Amino acid sequence: MQKQKSNKAIEVENTREVMLFNQAVIDQRYVYRIFKRLFDIIASLAGLILLSPLFLVLAIWIKVDDPAGGVFYSQIRLGLKQRKFKMYKFRSMCTDADEKLKNLLKYNEVEGAMFKMKEDPRITKVGKFIRKYSIDELPQLWNVLIGDMTLVGPRPPLEREIKDYTDYDWQRLMVKPGCTGLWQVSGRNSIGFHEMVELDLKYIKKSSVVYDLGIIFRTVKVMIMPNDAY
Repeated sequence: MQKQKSNKAIEVENTREVMLFNQAVIDQRYVYRIFKRLFDIIASLAGLILLSPLFLVLAIWIKVDDPAGGVFYSQIRLGLKQRKFKMYKFRSMCTDADEKLKNLLKYNEVEGAMFKMKEDPRITKVGKFIRKYSIDELPQLWNVLIGDMTLVGPRPPLEREIKDYTDYDWQRLMVKPGCTGLWQVSGRNSIGFHEMVELDLKYIKKSSVVYDLGIIFRTVKVMIMPNDAY
């Protein structure tokens, strides 16, 4: 006998059929976009300069831990209006991590169009530490400086993830992707894909300079006192 869906589940499904945003309206937020870009440039440049000693220490640590691979890892992601760009991270996995992924997809621990595995065997020793404190994401300050990303916004998806996107899900790509956002400060890996989309759309709806600063403050707090990042 097929189990009937609850009224709450049906309500969520119905909500996901309603398009919330229009790209033209979002593009017309000129003042906010100018202030956001100016802040991105100043903050990312300052961050890259101030954190350069830390970057040097991490580079040495990563090479000592796994000499076979490079210090940085780049990956093609989709940004604003599905534009492809190369996103940078400190390498936290073995050199053949992408090849090993296809054999691990069956162990995915989150629902929807993304992959997360708490005991991922591809992660190096130093990788566990820098991922826990989100230090591996710091090179994305370069992506922010050159305009591929912004400090606060939805996380950019992989090309393989978007094949399962609905029109509703595509709305999260109506704004520039960010280094941090509501997903990262609201539970991160304990949150499924659909919940992540809802948080992204909530951010797009409420986004402002003050709202962005609040998320940045919460992000710093999470980096110092990590949630369940892995």
